[in-house]
Amino acid sequence: MDITPGTRASDAERNAIVAQLGTHLADGRLDLAEYDQRVAQVYATTTRDQLDVVLSDLPELSKQQTAAAVERKAAPRIPVWQRIEAGSWAGVSVIVLVIWGLVSLTAGELTYFWPMWVIGPWGAVLLFRVITGWEAQPGTSAHLKQISKHTNPH
Repeated sequence: MDITPGTRASDAERNAIVAQLGTHLADGRLDLAEYDQRVAQVYATTTRDQLDVVLSDLPELSKQQTAAAVERKAAPRIPVWQRIEAGSWAGVSVIVLVIWGLVSLTAGELTYFWPMWVIGPWGAVLLFRVITGWEAQPGTSAHLKQISKHTNPH
């Protein structure tokens, strides 16, 4: 990284440093507590020279290791709120299926399968949002634009 003292660091540079720290954690050079501390330090920095201080006592990674770390960090994953929503959907699905099963057992025959009206639409909406990425992620400019649309109607 070409460093000019006082040059402001970008989010991409911070993310690259965090990816490198992840590699050092995986290689056993850092323990989890120190990794967390350094990641917090990275996101609190404003300049490039402060970023280099975070890595100063760690060996430099090869270009391949750095590229692999950044690529691994950039891999898309399902956001935590969507995992929570999916867990809620699964829990409610199990509950309504058990209720339907108990009602059918009590009636002595299979009753109308009403759980499909709970499980189907909710699951379809969740699946649509995961596949299309329809909702913006918090902290991104798209999310901030959505918030400003709702707070400033003109």
